[in-house]
Amino acid sequence: MNEKVKEFNDYRSEMNELILSKDNLVIKRLFNLDTNTYAEGALSVKTKELLGLVASMVLRCDDCIKYHLGKCHEQGVTTAEVYEVFAVANIVGGTIVIPHTRRGAEYWEALQQTDVPKN
Repeated sequence: MNEKVKEFNDYRSEMNELILSKDNLVIKRLFNLDTNTYAEGALSVKTKELLGLVASMVLRCDDCIKYHLGKCHEQGVTTAEVYEVFAVANIVGGTIVIPHTRRGAEYWEALQQTDVPKN
């Protein structure tokens, strides 16, 4: 696995475990609500992850961008689809989103390196 991707996923898992171990009811409910929001429903998981990605870009949250790019990758989103999301985010959020697009593009490339070649 690409080191950039592994580092992000390991850190996120470790910190989520720490946070949830403190047994705060509100935080647990918030995490649960977040999980359920992205479940299959009237909108597909893929569509919800693309929406999460564009919102994260407009809000300029690099960790959220990485998370949603990872989920998009799992859902089989294509590079062309990712770049259309990047375009929408930049139109909605303005040029201040460009640095986040750069980091998002870098992370997307790292995710592509995690693909196992198929014979």
